[in-house]
Amino acid sequence: MPQDIPQNQPATEPASVAPAPDDTPPDEPKPRRFPTAFTILTGVLLVVWALSFVIPSGSYDTNPKTGGPQPGTYHKIDVDKSLPHQFYKLWNAPSNGLYGIENENGNVSVDNSGTLYGSAQIFLFVLAIGSFITVTMKTGAIQTGIGRLALRFRRSPSILIIVLMTVFALGGTAEGMWEETLGFFVLLVPLTLALGYDRMVGASIIFLGCGAGVLASTVNPFATGVASDAAGISVGDGIVLRLAMFIVLVGAAIAYVLRYAHRVKQDPSHSVLGPDGTSSAGLPLAEDAAGDVPPLTRNQKFVLVLFFASFAVMIYGFIPWGDIWDTLFHADFPLPTFTSFYFAQAAVLFVVMGVVIGQVAKLGEAGTVQTMISGASDFLGAALIIVVARAVTVVMKNADITDTLLHWTESAVTGTSSGVFGVLSLIVNLPIAFLVPSSSGHAALVMPILAPLADFASVPRSIAVTGYQSASGLINLITPTSAVIMGGLALAKVNYNHYLRFVLPFFGIALVISLAFVGIGAAL
Repeated sequence: MPQDIPQNQPATEPASVAPAPDDTPPDEPKPRRFPTAFTILTGVLLVVWALSFVIPSGSYDTNPKTGGPQPGTYHKIDVDKSLPHQFYKLWNAPSNGLYGIENENGNVSVDNSGTLYGSAQIFLFVLAIGSFITVTMKTGAIQTGIGRLALRFRRSPSILIIVLMTVFALGGTAEGMWEETLGFFVLLVPLTLALGYDRMVGASIIFLGCGAGVLASTVNPFATGVASDAAGISVGDGIVLRLAMFIVLVGAAIAYVLRYAHRVKQDPSHSVLGPDGTSSAGLPLAEDAAGDVPPLTRNQKFVLVLFFASFAVMIYGFIPWGDIWDTLFHADFPLPTFTSFYFAQAAVLFVVMGVVIGQVAKLGEAGTVQTMISGASDFLGAALIIVVARAVTVVMKNADITDTLLHWTESAVTGTSSGVFGVLSLIVNLPIAFLVPSSSGHAALVMPILAPLADFASVPRSIAVTGYQSASGLINLITPTSAVIMGGLALAKVNYNHYLRFVLPFFGIALVISLAFVGIGAAL
């Protein structure tokens, strides 16, 4: 008999369920919630579709060398914009956003012959990496590894902060580590309290460590990867600039947290949390939290080796070693590389390695499969957001208005210097990043327009990618729509207004650094 039906009650009658208590006074309106990324993107899709009736259709001639639009060749074209025809395009947009094929005329449809325009490869990759990460987290190897690392440097707190923030930053820049950090607050916050700091230090190690890494993503597949794919370039394009940004921004984040931590340790009244900032009320004691961290087992050590080796293979495959080596040394790359390695191949890599890690950790066949399915389901939302965002560009493309929008901004962009374009590519993405908090959805939405604009300004498309991901990373640090920010603050017992007071100065520093990098990078 189902557990939710009392045995003394007929199964045909629903069990009585007490209503959940509502703390909101009856006369007080319930607070409005910010819409989800799905709602925002659906709204954008409908608005773009409505605008396609009034925006003139047009096209550029194609540059045979780059495959992109040729500046100065825009011309209007006739397109059927009757309501039935346009509604048919809207109805098919989600399907085309997943596996639509672009033909030689630029039309996208599942019935075409040509090249894949939909986001099927990225969709499967997101599900695969979700399965892989979830299986690894199931083994406890990542959580235990971080815990043991913290204990090792417990008597050297400054070194502890540097090491932990570097580890989180590497996770952020390599694979967009963000949601996975929620499990670390219950360990690091009590530990920093025991070291004489406040709760903000524990939270900032995670937020600013991962945040700086995501902001300066080098090969993060969810930001750099999706944006580079939408821009029609390799993930390795612009990696030198992004690596330099990573070093500077992570260094600035570490210095910012160390300075604050030192001030709080010297005088707790400097805590932005007030007198209760160093209190462990509502949190497990640091000694208990630290003492409960077991040593890594042999299997867990092997799991960590496989985990980092998998990302190493992905990074190695994504980087165009042949092109880089030829540019630097005018010679062939001396080591073997993949003939073809992108999202499709990376998806298979992570599925296979997820199975391998599950077996190494002795999760069993059923346990491994169930965990991988659970992980894929956890990441399904992000994958679907990419599809909806690609559907927006499909509507624009099939209505032939993308080139018209480019034409309207071509004169303004062409008249600016390369450095100014680099700065603008970041600034214009800041409000979009707030409205579309999904980095993948944001990339798939803006890059099809931003990348050709870079061509008009004679700027590498990688600068446009860097500008987008910098804006996305900056907003990621402060947006109240982030489940990680709000969930992490709740776990750390830190109010959002106190967090803003702490993080906004660093936000300003990171913004200036990012603007300088994209501006100088575009001008060089």
